[in-house]
Amino acid sequence: MTDTPIALRSWNTLSKLPMGAQLFTRAICMKAPYFGSIRPRFVELAFGHCVATVKKHRAITNHLGGVHAIALCNLAELVGGIMTEASVPTTHRWIPKGMTVEYLKKANTDVRGIARFESTPVFGDQGFELPTHIEIVDRAGDAVFRGVITMWVSPKRRQAR
Repeated sequence: MTDTPIALRSWNTLSKLPMGAQLFTRAICMKAPYFGSIRPRFVELAFGHCVATVKKHRAITNHLGGVHAIALCNLAELVGGIMTEASVPTTHRWIPKGMTVEYLKKANTDVRGIARFESTPVFGDQGFELPTHIEIVDRAGDAVFRGVITMWVSPKRRQAR
C-alpha cells in the first residue's frame, strides 16, 4: 500500500495521457458534482500546489457580465480542496472549516485558480488548522480574487479489529 494520496496518484497517472487532465477533472466532478457547474479544467497538481482554469461562459456570469462571485468561490474551494486532498497523508483526513475572500476586481475573462500552502504542514497525532491560500487571476494575470480556506486536518480514527 502506498502513502501517496489517491488524488495525487490519479493525477500523476492520468495527466501523462492524452486527454488525461480532462479525465481527471471529470472524475473529480463525478465525485463532487457541484464543481461541474463551473466546468473546471485541472492544469497542475502536486503536494502543496494546484491550478485549475475556468472558461467564462454564460452560466457563471452575473448581471454585470463578469464571472459571478460564487463561481469564483466554487473555483477557490475546488483548487484548495483538491490540493489538500493531494497533500494530506493517507493516515489523516480533512474538512473545510472556514473561508475568507476578497474580490479585487471584476473577472471579465477566463480565470485561473491557484492554491498553495504558505508553509509546509507537519502532520502529527493532533488535529490542526491548515490554511490554504487561493488566488484567482484573469487572462492577463491580474488578481481578481484572493482567499484563504481553513482546513481542519486530523488523524483518521483507527478501526476496531
